[in-house]
Amino acid sequence: MPTIFSHALVPLAAGAAAGRARVSPRLALVGAWLAIVPDFDVVGFRFGITYASEWGHRGFTHSLLFAGIMALLVALVWREARSRRAVLFLFCAMASHTLLDLLTDGGQGVAIFWPFDLTRYFLPWQPIRVSPIGARFFTERGLETVWSELALIWLPALATAGVGMAMRRRRDVA
Repeated sequence: MPTIFSHALVPLAAGAAAGRARVSPRLALVGAWLAIVPDFDVVGFRFGITYASEWGHRGFTHSLLFAGIMALLVALVWREARSRRAVLFLFCAMASHTLLDLLTDGGQGVAIFWPFDLTRYFLPWQPIRVSPIGARFFTERGLETVWSELALIWLPALATAGVGMAMRRRRDVA
């Protein structure tokens, strides 16, 4: 899995690229939070839930169904998220977590189609170094993860945000 910082960056960059008129800063922040939520499943390890379980790490919390349910729940309790555009943004923000995990080079795969298919998937191309969990992050392998994420997530995300902002600025000047 990428680090939670990289997971949060994707919706923040998407919100910046779209602009405040389409994605408010608060909506972008909630999207960033939702992009982190799937990894709360690591708490299951403390309760004896195994990695391979559908309730374990990269199980149901990483599914597209879970992302859709969470986006709808946020819309039910938060007025600002009660539009198709906001729900779609929140769904995509949470689903971005799954996409990034599908691109990592470790673990047991992602249950993207849970509960209809319990198979754990990876994409054929897995360029992102999987992040060590817990204190093991502060090792040489953790540093490899950071470099991998800087090149493959941070630079493209920040470039996307910058291009979106520049395009809006250019349109506003014209």
